Amino acid sequence: MKKGLSFLILFICSFYFGQQTSFKFDFGRDRVEKGFILINSTSKFDKKVGYGFMDISGLKSVDNGGNALTGDFITSDKPFYFSVAIPEGNYDVKLNLGDTKGISETTVRVENRRLMLSDIKTKQGEVVEKQITVHVKDSIIRNQNGEKIGIVKLKPRETKYLHWDNLLTIEFNDKAPKVCSVIIQPNKTAKTIYLTGDSTVVDAQYEPWASWGQMLPYFFVPNEVVIANYAESGETLKAFEDRHRIDKIWNKLKAGDYLFIQFGHNDQKAGNSTKSGYRKRLTEWIHKAKQLGAIPVLVTSMNRRVFDENNKIVNTLDDFPDAMREIAKEEKVDLIDLNVLSKTLFEAMGQEKAKKAFVHYPANAYPNQPNALADDTHFNPYGAYELAKCVVKSIVDQNLPLKKFVSKNYKDFNPNKPDDVEKFHWPESVFMESLKPDGN
Repeated sequence: MKKGLSFLILFICSFYFGQQTSFKFDFGRDRVEKGFILINSTSKFDKKVGYGFMDISGLKSVDNGGNALTGDFITSDKPFYFSVAIPEGNYDVKLNLGDTKGISETTVRVENRRLMLSDIKTKQGEVVEKQITVHVKDSIIRNQNGEKIGIVKLKPRETKYLHWDNLLTIEFNDKAPKVCSVIIQPNKTAKTIYLTGDSTVVDAQYEPWASWGQMLPYFFVPNEVVIANYAESGETLKAFEDRHRIDKIWNKLKAGDYLFIQFGHNDQKAGNSTKSGYRKRLTEWIHKAKQLGAIPVLVTSMNRRVFDENNKIVNTLDDFPDAMREIAKEEKVDLIDLNVLSKTLFEAMGQEKAKKAFVHYPANAYPNQPNALADDTHFNPYGAYELAKCVVKSIVDQNLPLKKFVSKNYKDFNPNKPDDVEKFHWPESVFMESLKPDGN
């Protein structure tokens, strides 16, 4: 009782002096490590408390005895989600995963299925500590003093997303996820890579849709670098400005941060040409980023799955990739030519096998999906993962400064030799939807 009371007082005081930014959670049954907050299988999220599980059905608390922190854990036969009310910012999250009397296998994602840890297996009796670094955002635009000066105009579907909800949500997934503890602390020093773009970049919440942006964190060293994905489906450069998404970034961007820019698919579909504001806005963004001491990086849009009679990819993006290449040269900024790399990748897969990288599924493959899905623009997790590897490959091959922050999860990748889709590891999340994202 005394411990519970002390945590309650601490929590109330944290709101009095400013919302709490550091937490120590001990997952398990009844025993709790000193200085930690007990989380058991009945700890359902409560707004008043500010933390807990999204759904407690199927959760199991297991106590093996011994060390209070690592001797017990929480597990489930299905993915489970732990949320914490926390202010916008970058955070290091330390996780103890494993079982002192068994084995475990855990994949960790955050927010909208943002991949952080994949297939972490522990041997019999082993508990491992892993760290991830996460960007948490809200839709309020603040000035340097933290005062509200505007708001991002979210689309109706975005109000259901897990990355605009003033919470950090961690997804624990895989065959035997076993979580002993979660420690959350602010990270004030990591370089932030801000991603801007459309549905091919966005953190997609629903299976089977995915993008390279949500796979990118997996390939960077935590603590040093954090990925902040602000992309959204259906957006053009102009729409990104009109909805104040870029204003949100301008007011957060620090010297040494990165701004990745990938637009083209929807700019083209909107009937625009590269001369109708695209070049002008792109150039303005580059200048603004440089003024703020940040590093702009242009990313050409990847190809669609459109082949000719010779099984070669057809350019369906008009002159948008060329325009971006020209601007990169004119403004002397780094370019990741995902357009070229994706052409190589898809042609190596071939017209039929490339379907395995896109959202091509028979009817009733997912809930409420009476019709077959055949989308040659949007990717499934495998395709998104391969494209993320292409992005990292370009960083490494060009010896860009970010190269030193690429993690050991990245192995030399050759888009002429795609990974075997049958060996791709992606335990599906519980969120599924057959509705196609905005844009094409």
